[in-house]
Amino acid sequence: MYTDGGISAVPLSQADSRRLVLFDIDGTLLTSSGAAPRAFRQALEEVFGTSGPQHGYSFAGRTDPRIARDLLGMAGLDPGTVDRGLAALWPLYLRNLQSELAVVPPTVYPGVTALLDRLEGETDQVVMGLLTGNVDGGARLKLEAAGLGWERFVVGAFGSDHHDRGALPAVAVERAAALRGHRFQGKAVVIIGDTPADIACGAHLGVRSLAVATGDYSVQELSPHNPDYVFENLADLDAVMKAVLE
Repeated sequence: MYTDGGISAVPLSQADSRRLVLFDIDGTLLTSSGAAPRAFRQALEEVFGTSGPQHGYSFAGRTDPRIARDLLGMAGLDPGTVDRGLAALWPLYLRNLQSELAVVPPTVYPGVTALLDRLEGETDQVVMGLLTGNVDGGARLKLEAAGLGWERFVVGAFGSDHHDRGALPAVAVERAAALRGHRFQGKAVVIIGDTPADIACGAHLGVRSLAVATGDYSVQELSPHNPDYVFENLADLDAVMKAVLE
């Protein structure tokens, strides 16, 4: 079941019927059951000697660089020290993440595989991509470990592109335009995610937001942030496709 979030969609002409559909990963497509935070904190310890506070901080909706800066800042490290160490952090994080995922592969949420298959089949109408706080290497490891396929997402914007999630939709739009020679605008850009940050990140571009309550936030917690649609999960394939394409 889904509910309309109350935002009136901008009407789209037939000529503008194509969609750029951008998925968040963690909490939206899959869960790594703590593998990613464990790998991340281990890498922080290896590079900086601390991983910051162990409790009271949520990774949800934040980019990997922002998480590193937040945790290390709370541990008392100055921004310059953090920024100088980030280049060494990512290879260690990816090594640790690969090891973690080999032990316990990610769990894919209900309806995800069927939805990706359906959207991938809409090759004339849909460009499918990623919009995620993960650095690109981490995104690829998670998707491949989950069996979802990296190659089907033909464009993407990642935490490795910018620490501010709000900057990522424009990155994805530019990459889609370069790839397809068509500039997606307004409600033709669809962002699917599980946090208020996913809902908010494309608001300045007037995008269509689909919120899904498979992560840390319930439907009741997501709805006040005014997504165009909010779903319990992505299992109702017809309803989700209608929300994406109508």
